Amino acid sequence: MTGRAQQAGKESGTHPRHALAPLLTSPVRLSIVAALAPLDKAEFGRVRDLVEVTDSALSKQVAALEEAGWVAVDKGRVGRRTRTWLSLTDEGRAVYRRHLDALRAIAGA
Repeated sequence: MTGRAQQAGKESGTHPRHALAPLLTSPVRLSIVAALAPLDKAEFGRVRDLVEVTDSALSKQVAALEEAGWVAVDKGRVGRRTRTWLSLTDEGRAVYRRHLDALRAIAGA
C-alpha cells in the first residue's frame, strides 16, 4: 500500500475525530450551541452576554449555524420593541450531542 493510500485509509477510519462537526470547531459557535442546548429558546441579548461577544459577532456566527439548519431564529415584538429569539433545531441538538460524544471519546482515548 502506498503512503497516499495509507493516509486515505486513516482519514476514513474509525477515530472519533471523524464525528466532530467542523462548524462547531469554532469556539464561539460551540459556545452558542452550548448556551442554547439546555433551553427551549433564548433571547439574542442573553446569548450575546453568555458567550461574551458583540452583537455583530453573534449575528455572523448565528447566520452560519442557521444556514446549516442547526439554529432557528425567530423575531417578534415585546411591547414596542423587536426581539430576536434563538433556539437549537432537532438537528442542531443531535449534531451537538455527537460532537460532545466525539470530544469525550478523544479525551478518553
